[in-house]
Amino acid sequence: MFRTVVALAIVAGTAVASTAAFAQARWPAGDEIGMANHLGSTTWARCAPLLANPKAKSYEVSHIRSNSMPQSPFGTPLVDKYKPTVGIPGTLHAFNGEETVSGEAGAQGTQMDALGHFAVLPEPWDGKSPFPSDRAKYYGGHTQQQVKPSPDSPLEKLGIEKVPPIVTTAVLLDAKTYLGKGNAMQPGAVVRAADIEGMLNAQGLGTRGLLPGDVLYIYTGWGDGWVDPDTGKTYYTKGPGLAYDAAKYIEDKQVVLVALDNPFTDPVPEGMLMGKAAPAEGTPAGLPFAIHHHNLAVAGIHQIQNTNLGELAKDRVWLSCTLILPLRSKGGSGSPVRPVAIGAPGQ
Repeated sequence: MFRTVVALAIVAGTAVASTAAFAQARWPAGDEIGMANHLGSTTWARCAPLLANPKAKSYEVSHIRSNSMPQSPFGTPLVDKYKPTVGIPGTLHAFNGEETVSGEAGAQGTQMDALGHFAVLPEPWDGKSPFPSDRAKYYGGHTQQQVKPSPDSPLEKLGIEKVPPIVTTAVLLDAKTYLGKGNAMQPGAVVRAADIEGMLNAQGLGTRGLLPGDVLYIYTGWGDGWVDPDTGKTYYTKGPGLAYDAAKYIEDKQVVLVALDNPFTDPVPEGMLMGKAAPAEGTPAGLPFAIHHHNLAVAGIHQIQNTNLGELAKDRVWLSCTLILPLRSKGGSGSPVRPVAIGAPGQ
């Protein structure tokens, strides 16, 4: 599947767009956490009145993980084996356990990307010659040698364990209502910068806007199609996503993390993954997954795929306190994650 996307990228453009340039002057050299630098007493203080509201409820922002859930074609399928109940001779104990037989845990289910998940090459790879990983550059200008010095090494920099606890205010934007008119956004459809501002105004958040260190949740309605067991096998083949100008907009607003209820964060028109359709209009040449590229390799914005936003949207919880804690897996490029949002319905 990667080769079909590579071919598509080469057809889309013969040179990586100037957007691959790095502009990390916002943080000191060697930075590994990007917009997470904004987290701390300021974001915690913004959370305080939301947590203290007697009408507040807690909301699960993740899906339940299982062997039969929708699974990404870009990661090894998750297979957990459940062991029989056993005991210890001479004791009254009985206990249960399970083991992971296979799978990329950080690439399946509701999962969070480390900044080291994506890098950028100086020119497109032709898909035939050996992959020039030694020329890859990462967030902050880190080199391949600094981040992943050998094929079997963990990420020495920019790994998921570097992410601090994300405790901050979250803004939820209802694109299913604003753009879909009550229906899920269609595959390849995009949320543009102007749409973000339009939704902020429509939801009574125009004066507040997005603040540095906010988390941005966007409900597209695509996540309504998350069904377990996944018998339809369509969820991971396409989907709506962020427009490129929206990625630059949230960088300007210094959002710490963006999460949609979709599989890719990027818009994926039907047929794109198989090289039968072009990326969404406005995607820079050579970067079919330009949102991943910009968030992770340029702006230092973390992202979560497959968030569960339906209940938050139904209760109109436009502003909440969110807690996001990825596993501290050394050198991991991603992690399963269980985000929680706490806010009052109708706010």
